[in-house]
Amino acid sequence: MQEIRFDDIDALSAQISDDYGEWGAELEVTQQMINDFAELTGDHQWIHVDVERCKKESPFGGPIAHGFLTLSLLPKLGGPPKFALSGFGNATNYGADSLRFLSPVPAGSKLHARGRLAAVEARPKGTLCTQELAVHVVGQDRPALIYRMLVLYHPPM
Repeated sequence: MQEIRFDDIDALSAQISDDYGEWGAELEVTQQMINDFAELTGDHQWIHVDVERCKKESPFGGPIAHGFLTLSLLPKLGGPPKFALSGFGNATNYGADSLRFLSPVPAGSKLHARGRLAAVEARPKGTLCTQELAVHVVGQDRPALIYRMLVLYHPPM
């Protein structure tokens, strides 16, 4: 795998692409995961946790995962990186350019994700990288979630 220094803006810029990388590992989103997330966050909306009501009243035919549960699974879902960053001291979650929940994630479905480097910018305190990640229910063309994540890579102290 190619190694690129975090502050080599030209080499990083060469990695920017409109094409997504390879899919990461598949992960099943179980009803127990959804229930545990509801317990942790206090979000017990019936469309997530009331299986019987969902079968009768939900437009999705059953319970669906919380959008933020899907987002929180990204560290497990990410695809294999195309390159490795080196030379930085630490990385800081700098926020998001955008986050969209585009389609439901039914309980029992499997997810996978892939990403692409969307932008790179030299900053006074390091290098800001924007990565776009797409999470899909396996077998679906339309993503469940698209997230443009910003990470600031700092030089060693």
